[in-house]
Amino acid sequence: MIDYRTRFPVDDTELSTLHALAFESTVEVQPWAARLERHALTWVGAFSNDQLVGFVQVCWDGGAHAFVLDTAVHPSYGRQGIGKELVRLAAEESNVAGCEWLHVDYEPHLADFYVKACGFSPTEAALLKLR
Repeated sequence: MIDYRTRFPVDDTELSTLHALAFESTVEVQPWAARLERHALTWVGAFSNDQLVGFVQVCWDGGAHAFVLDTAVHPSYGRQGIGKELVRLAAEESNVAGCEWLHVDYEPHLADFYVKACGFSPTEAALLKLR
């Protein structure tokens, strides 16, 4: 049973660990709680027996546009629809906040997830590397 929680109290170590596992990187504890409180419209966590197993955040421009970031699911919980439900709930929260558009950037291997599973429409976009 997965329990979904919106704007839950974030433990920096727990979320940093999940993020590292999901993105196959080294754990570096980040100031997630402070960053989310300051910049996010909302965030959603998926919990199994009170263990964080999935996460997504939504940042926004304060108006019509919101942006999905950091969608992560623990590898042991993959392919169970958790990511799709996290994004659905994030979209619902964004709509309630008055946003008209929900954007997401993704790597090519995630196209089926965001387009087919989550219902995003592919668009052209551009990126400017700053560092």
